[in-house]
Amino acid sequence: MNPSSSFKAIIFDIGDVLFSWSPATKTSIRPSVLKSLVTSPIWHDFERGRISQDECYSRLASTYSLDKEQIGASFEEARKTLRFENRLFDFIADIKSKYGVAIFAMSNVSAPDYAYLRAKNADWSVFDGIFPSCTVGQRKPDLSFYRYVLSRTNVPAEKTIFVDDKFDNVLSARSLGMHGVVFRNPDELMQAIINLIYDPIERAKRFLTAHARQHNSFTETGVVIYEWFSQLIIYELTHDESIVELPTPTKIVNFFRGKGQLTSENYPCDLDSTSLAWTTLPNIDKSAVESVMDEMLKYRNSDGIIEVYFDPSRPRLDPVVCVNTLSLFYKYGRGSEIPETLEWTVEVLKNRAYLDGSRYYATAECFLYFFSRLLHQNKELFEKYTPLLKERLRERVGLDGDSLALAMRIYGCNLVGIRNDVDLHRLRSRQAPDGSWADGWVYRYGVHGTHIANKGLTTALAIDAIQNFNLSES
Repeated sequence: MNPSSSFKAIIFDIGDVLFSWSPATKTSIRPSVLKSLVTSPIWHDFERGRISQDECYSRLASTYSLDKEQIGASFEEARKTLRFENRLFDFIADIKSKYGVAIFAMSNVSAPDYAYLRAKNADWSVFDGIFPSCTVGQRKPDLSFYRYVLSRTNVPAEKTIFVDDKFDNVLSARSLGMHGVVFRNPDELMQAIINLIYDPIERAKRFLTAHARQHNSFTETGVVIYEWFSQLIIYELTHDESIVELPTPTKIVNFFRGKGQLTSENYPCDLDSTSLAWTTLPNIDKSAVESVMDEMLKYRNSDGIIEVYFDPSRPRLDPVVCVNTLSLFYKYGRGSEIPETLEWTVEVLKNRAYLDGSRYYATAECFLYFFSRLLHQNKELFEKYTPLLKERLRERVGLDGDSLALAMRIYGCNLVGIRNDVDLHRLRSRQAPDGSWADGWVYRYGVHGTHIANKGLTTALAIDAIQNFNLSES
C-alpha cells in the first residue's frame, strides 16, 4: 500500500492514549477527588514546570483540605497502575517504518511523571520528537503550545494529524488547521489513522480482487442473494470482468442468477436488469438489443410509462427502473420512443418524489445516482437537465446516509461540478480494515420490504466517487 500524500506527521497525546492509569488507590483520597486535583489550576502549573512537586502537593492539601502525605501516596500508587498500549506502539512503529510518516508526542505531564514514564520499558525511539509540557512551559489546550510544537516539527498544520482523548485539546488543534482525531479506543484510532494516511483506492481495489467472483448480495437478515444487477454495476464501474459473474444475454435478463429468492421461484425477467445488461456488457449484438427494445415497448402502462416486468400480470412502476430503461433507449438512439417515461422521471426529480426511495430501491440517492448515470451517457439530456439535478444534489449534501448513499451522492456531485468535501470525508472515514465499505442498502423487496446490500457494489462506487473527486481537483 502507498501512503496518502495528504499527511506527513502525527502528533499523539501520551496520557490516556498511549498509556492508561487508574485513579483508584488504597489511600483515603477517593478517585473522583484525585481527578479533581489533576484538573486544578495548581496541577496545571505543576505540569507547566512552574512549581515543584512538593509545592504542588502543599497547595493541593491547603486548597482541598487534604493530608499532604496522603496526596503523595495516592499519586505514587496511581503511577504504579500505568499500563502501556503495546498494540499502539507497535502500530506506530509499523506506519513509521513503512510509510515514512513523522511521529511526535505532545503531553501535559509534570517533570516527575515524565521521568517515571521515560523509565518504563517502551520504544520511545519511535518518536521523532517528544514535547512534554513541563519542559516547554505550556500545556494543552493553550494555542501557544500547539504553535510551539508545529514550529519544531517543520510540518504544516494541514498536513498534521493530532490525536488526543480530550475534546478541548482536539478542538484547539483543529482551530489551527490540524486534522483532529478524538481517541476513544485503540481499534478505532488505528482504523481512523489507516483511513487518513493510506491510499483508499488501492486498499479498495485489493479488496475487490481478493474477493473476485464472490461479491454476492445479502439481506438485512443475512440471507445471501445471487443476482446479476450488482455484478453489472461493479463491472461498469471497474471494467474488470475477472472480479464479477456476468450474464450472457441473448435477449431479456432476470434479476436473479437462478430461481427467485425470498419471492416466487419463477420470478419474471425485468426491464431494469435487462437495460443494465445491454448498456454495460461488451460486444453487444446490435440486432439483438434492437429486438429487446422492441419487446420493452410492449410493457407500458396506460400513461405510456415503462413498467418493471416482462409480465403483464405484474403491472409495477418504479422511477429508477424507468431511468435505467431510458439509458438503454438513449444509448441506441431511441429515446424519443418513450417520451412519457422521460417526462415522468423528470417530474419525479423536479418534485422530489424520490425522497423515501422507490418501490424497489432503498434510498433517494439510488434515484439520483441512476439519473446522473443517464445524463452522463447522453450529451443532450446532460445539457438540458443538469441544472435541475445540480439543485437536487445540493439539497442532499451533508445529510445522513450509509456509505452507498454517500458514494452515489458524490458520484452525482462530481458529474455536475459540486465539490462535496463534507460527504467525501465521511465516506473515507468509513472504510473498513479490509479496504471495503460494508454498509449500503441498494434494493428492497416490493412486497415485504426486506433490504439488500452488496459490499462489492458499495466499494466499487466508493472507488469511483473518490477517484473522480480527486481528478476534479487536479
